[in-house]
Amino acid sequence: MRQYSLCGDPSEKDHYRIAVRKIGVASAEVHALTPGTRVTVRGPRTAFPFVGEGPFWFVAGGIGITPILPMVRRAKARGADWRLVYTGRSRESMPFLAELESDDRVWIRPDTEYGIPASGAELLDGLPDGASVYCCGPVAMITGVRVDLGLTGAKAVHFERFAPPPIVDGEPFQLTLRRSGQVLDVPAGRTALDVFLEARPGTPYSCRQGFCGTCAVPAAGGGSMRICVDRGTTVLDL
Repeated sequence: MRQYSLCGDPSEKDHYRIAVRKIGVASAEVHALTPGTRVTVRGPRTAFPFVGEGPFWFVAGGIGITPILPMVRRAKARGADWRLVYTGRSRESMPFLAELESDDRVWIRPDTEYGIPASGAELLDGLPDGASVYCCGPVAMITGVRVDLGLTGAKAVHFERFAPPPIVDGEPFQLTLRRSGQVLDVPAGRTALDVFLEARPGTPYSCRQGFCGTCAVPAAGGGSMRICVDRGTTVLDL
């Protein structure tokens, strides 16, 4: 199970458009699909909603442009004040340039022409007071934007990761599988999901960020544990 951002025009209701960068097994399977192939989908749903009245400041890195594109279109349709900073390694690696580069509200910023951004502040330069910032892309870029946001007059920041967040100040813990009696030791710098995949390779997971619920497993006594992000010594009903 994998999740992809809808990147089409929100006004087009008869189809979905996704963009999948070929970087692994799951994405290779998507690239191997042919017209007429039947697939199963669920949703749509969002963990990255577009809210507010503007002004809007969009920051996208690489394939992180996909959830930003519909927001840009919606901002245009509303007649809102908006700007987009679009970064990437090179123009060749940045999808949808043809849909964006003719708009003077868009700054196309490939590293090959401008260098790697020195800080989040560089990507927020010119941001108007009271703006809402929407950011999606590499973890380092999102972190830089969030760190430097306090230097601006931004009203709010919204972001979406395409990779799991780093473990910060993690503590080791144990998971006891009640039915089998197996005890799993989870080191400080690893997730319970990492350890589960070694012990039980078929363990289902998807987002690795805690919001999709695919990896939730039942805890003894009720409740559940999202083993991709939750931490703490726990007895599981497994």
